[in-house]
Amino acid sequence: MSKKKILKLNAISPLADAIFAGYGYSDSCEDPDGIMVRSAQMADYEPGENLVAVARAGAGTNNIPVADYAEKGIVVFNTPGANANAVKELVICELFLGGRKITEAIDWVKSLKGEGELVGKLVEKGKSKFVGHEITGKLLGVIGLGAIGVAVANAAYGLNMEVMGTDPFLSTMNALALSPHITIAPEREDIYKKCDFITLHVPLNGDTRGMINAKAIEKMKDGVVIINNSRGELVNTADMIAALESGKVGRYITDFPTAELIGVKNCICVPHLGASTPEAEDNCAVMAAHELVDYIENGNITNSVNYPSVYLARDEEKGRVCILHRNVKNIITKFTSAISGQGINIAHMASSSRGEYACSILEIDGAVADKTVQEIKAVEGVLRVRAV
Repeated sequence: MSKKKILKLNAISPLADAIFAGYGYSDSCEDPDGIMVRSAQMADYEPGENLVAVARAGAGTNNIPVADYAEKGIVVFNTPGANANAVKELVICELFLGGRKITEAIDWVKSLKGEGELVGKLVEKGKSKFVGHEITGKLLGVIGLGAIGVAVANAAYGLNMEVMGTDPFLSTMNALALSPHITIAPEREDIYKKCDFITLHVPLNGDTRGMINAKAIEKMKDGVVIINNSRGELVNTADMIAALESGKVGRYITDFPTAELIGVKNCICVPHLGASTPEAEDNCAVMAAHELVDYIENGNITNSVNYPSVYLARDEEKGRVCILHRNVKNIITKFTSAISGQGINIAHMASSSRGEYACSILEIDGAVADKTVQEIKAVEGVLRVRAV
């Protein structure tokens, strides 16, 4: 079997190198079997026939054509939770920046350069312009209770804030990780109406794009502080600028600067630092590499954004087939019948579906023949078949 190739489209932590030992792993290989990516835009990347998976070393996958890749039988992975601590720490910093006029005060102090012995007096005289408020006792609304949202909620409660969270897709694992002192709100509107601070931790999709707009802001408390470390497009920029100018929004702190937001009063633009720590980059790279290797070598799927999770323990005595297919009635019967029709026994099987797509892993007695793969490929609704 020829050596599998992994293309890295961005600089990736060197901790991934050891995981790809035995692979051709570089930033210049052609027709790779897998891709490691961080922020590189892949909309114009033309995948070759060998490409079976893309691993994003981070949570967001807006730079990857996820839906198109699902149709082509290319699994897209992300690394939820790997950068959660880094983002959580930045959000906690931003909570303080939202309550206190720290950035403006620091900039003002720089203007005192050259005042010599007068600096002390000038500081005491001028500091009243930068009075803020404490976050203790304030109500924080966390929209999105994934790994990052849960970490933020728990940390904020530890800082003596009251915390309310909402997430229609709250997983059992994240619910168990959430402090029992966190109030769960059924709708975003509850957050909008009641909270002094609001922090966003949701993916960008059709439901969330522009969710913070004039209509939503109108429901909020006067002087609300809004923090966005998820995606810039979650917020309608024009509506936010208007709300900042009117004072309806006291502060907007975003990790996604735009030309329009830079310099707007009470808008703090952070240069996309959420996961920019060596610890987070290491964690993301290691998780993404393990996901990629396990799928390429075993067909197991963990943390995919376009296919369901599926796992089957490996029996080295058996042949193994990974099948990506549409989630339609009787399709499993059709391809298992195609295998059985060749007199081949199916020893083990795992299958899972999510939405339009499904994945099945089959272990059979003996090696997987090309004829077996071709028989499965011929079944209508099968998108990709691999002997692994």
